[in-house]
Amino acid sequence: MKIVVLDGYTLNPGDLSWERLGMLGELVVYERTASSKILERTKGAEIILTNKTQLKAEILNQLTSVRYIGVLATGYNVVDIHEAGKLGVVVTNIPAYSTSSVAQLTFALILELCHHVQKFSDSVMEGKWSCSVDFTYRDYPLMELESKTIGIIGFGNIGQKVCNIASAFGMNVIAFDNHEGRTPACNGSRQVSLEDLMKESDIVTVHLPLTPETTGMINKQTLSLMKKTAFFINTSRGAVVVDQDLADALNNDLIAGAGLDVLSVEPPPRNNPLLNAKNVVITPHIAWSTREARERLMNSAVTNVEAYLGGNPVNVVNLV
Repeated sequence: MKIVVLDGYTLNPGDLSWERLGMLGELVVYERTASSKILERTKGAEIILTNKTQLKAEILNQLTSVRYIGVLATGYNVVDIHEAGKLGVVVTNIPAYSTSSVAQLTFALILELCHHVQKFSDSVMEGKWSCSVDFTYRDYPLMELESKTIGIIGFGNIGQKVCNIASAFGMNVIAFDNHEGRTPACNGSRQVSLEDLMKESDIVTVHLPLTPETTGMINKQTLSLMKKTAFFINTSRGAVVVDQDLADALNNDLIAGAGLDVLSVEPPPRNNPLLNAKNVVITPHIAWSTREARERLMNSAVTNVEAYLGGNPVNVVNLV
C-alpha cells in the first residue's frame, strides 16, 4: 500500500521521525507539493496526508486510487470534504493537538502588547538604558491584566484553555460561541452575544475554525464596537478577519493594538495592509508548531491511519 505525504516539512523539518508511519506501507514524503504535481506524486496511492496542499473537487475526481485523506491539522478546509464523501474517500483531521501551544502564544502576544518586551529590549541593546539619567524609563505604556475583561470568541478546547489562563491572571472572562450545545468547562466565564463581547472587552481573542459563517466575522462593523483602549488577538484563521478593516482600525486609533499569528493569505503579499499598520505584532503562523504539539500531531496522524486500516476510522470529518 502506497502512502504519500504531500507537504511534510512544516510538521517535520527533520527533528521528528516518519518511521512509525513507514511501517504501515510504502511511504513517500515530499517536503512541499505544487498543485501541478499532485496527480503525478499520488499516482497509485491509497492514502494521502496533507497539511496545506489543497485537494479540491477537480483534483479529487482524478485521484482514482485514493481511499483515505488525512489532514495534518485541525482545520480541514484544504479538502473538499463533500466531494470526497461522494467519492467514498474518508477524510480525517487531528483535533486538540495544539491546544496548549496556541493558548500559550495567545498570551505571548497579549503580554507583548501589555509590556512591549521586545521594544524595551531593543532600546536597552541600543544603549538607551546606559545613557539614562534615571534607573528606569518608560517609552511605552504598560498595562496590568488583573481585573481586565477578556472576550473569547470561540469557546472550544483552545478558547477554554485561554479562559483558564486568563482566570489565573485574575481577569474577567466573557465568551461568545456559535456552536450549539457546547458546555463550557471554564469556571467563572460568562456567555454573551458577539456585540456585547466586542463592547465590553479590554482584550478580544479569536479561536474559531474558518467556515462560511466565520469568514470576515471581524470587520469594520464589529471592530467599531471595541473600546479605543482594547487589544485584538487572532491565533485562529486569518480570513476570519478583514485585513484592511483591522488595519484601518489600528491606523485610526479606534483600537489600541493587535497581536496576530495568522493573516488572510499566507505567506502574505508585501502589500498586506497589516504589515505596515500601527501597534501590531505579527508572528508567522507558529502557534501550533512547538515540538511538543508537532509530536502529538505526528502520533495522532499515524493513529488515524492505523484506525482506518483496521476498519474503524476515527476523527472522520465527512460522511462516506
